[in-house]
Amino acid sequence: MKEKNTPKIASVPGGEGGAPPAGKRGSPGIRLLTALIFLAVAGYFGIQIYSALADPMICAVAYRYQTEDTLSVTGFVVRDEETLGDSGGGLLRLTRSEGERVSAGGTVAQIYADQASLDRQTEIDRLRTQLDQLNYAAEAASAGGAALQLDGLISEALLSVRRSVAADRLDTAADAAAELEALTLRREYTYTDAAELKAQAEELKSQLSALTAQSAGRSRTVAAPRSGLYSAVADGYESVLTPDMLDTLTPSALAAVRPAEGAGDLGKLVLGDAWYFAASLSAADAERLSVGSAQTLRFAKGVDRDLRVTVQSVSAAENGRCVAVFRGTAYLAQLTLLRAQTADVVFSAISGIRVPQQAIRVDESGAPGVYCVVGAEARFKPVRLLWSSDDGYALVEAEGTGAAILRPGDQVILSAGGLTDGAVVSYAG
Repeated sequence: MKEKNTPKIASVPGGEGGAPPAGKRGSPGIRLLTALIFLAVAGYFGIQIYSALADPMICAVAYRYQTEDTLSVTGFVVRDEETLGDSGGGLLRLTRSEGERVSAGGTVAQIYADQASLDRQTEIDRLRTQLDQLNYAAEAASAGGAALQLDGLISEALLSVRRSVAADRLDTAADAAAELEALTLRREYTYTDAAELKAQAEELKSQLSALTAQSAGRSRTVAAPRSGLYSAVADGYESVLTPDMLDTLTPSALAAVRPAEGAGDLGKLVLGDAWYFAASLSAADAERLSVGSAQTLRFAKGVDRDLRVTVQSVSAAENGRCVAVFRGTAYLAQLTLLRAQTADVVFSAISGIRVPQQAIRVDESGAPGVYCVVGAEARFKPVRLLWSSDDGYALVEAEGTGAAILRPGDQVILSAGGLTDGAVVSYAG
């Protein structure tokens, strides 16, 4: 009987199922090291994520700022004024600009019998201006730098027109525009030779002589009865609000002020050198003012500068209101058109570097300061607190030296954990 050949299964080292040798599966030490590295990396990133979420570093930019302690009031500008009477018919032509000083007997206006007479005078003025430009060009023809000088004057005149328009002072803008036109004509004549300039001047003189002869007796002059500043606008308050009544003015009387009828149509003269501002305010606010004290007044419109004034009087309280009268002596010529006004009384102004109050901390010695981002580090910069507001900001002054001086533009740290001088921070923007 033949035996069946049964296939033999070769034994594989490592035991049943083909498992690898124990030495090839990795030792317990390697597995432990791998686990430790994994836990360390995971722990590091976990701590960073927790720190960022639990106490993120927040920064703000420090910048220069000024705050003011002000009081807003409303009232009237008062001056010593005299109206100029009715023109008595005819066409009026003013010869003075707004705020121009006029001597007693000086001409403030011309009144013409008809439109033809007024047009003739307008042409006379135009020819006189043109003749002045020709004479200037003839005198400056020998000066090599005349053209360059005129270019500079034209540039200044352009800037003057722009400033006047931006400040809403159309009266001064008109004067600046007239000056610009005159300078432009002078510049144009610099290209004309001397012989031609002389011929044009003679022709203009001939035309002026003829027009002047035709206009004789066709107009009358309005003269100033006394010296003062001329204003073309009479609004009816000239006889209602006077300096003499201010010390006894009550809040109810000020509220009842109305312009008078029939103001002079030739304008007015502003007399003296002082102006006044009578304002209504609450009795509580009036307690902040003391008679004789110097204050700063800032009108809401019409004047582009702060005005130094003195508190002349403060009335007794009436139904919780008072009248304060401020007196000024500067810039009267620029206030001739002002009447009803809103103004701010500026008691004080504080300038400093604005930072969030949250950023102010104290160091080990108890000195106040702020931490700033310098490169990749937090640096402590000492400060002195000047002012703090209700909205969470403060004005400070730098107290440090060298690199520890707080400057506008520094990144001030508001919130971050474990802040110390020289600590490495992750925020750099």
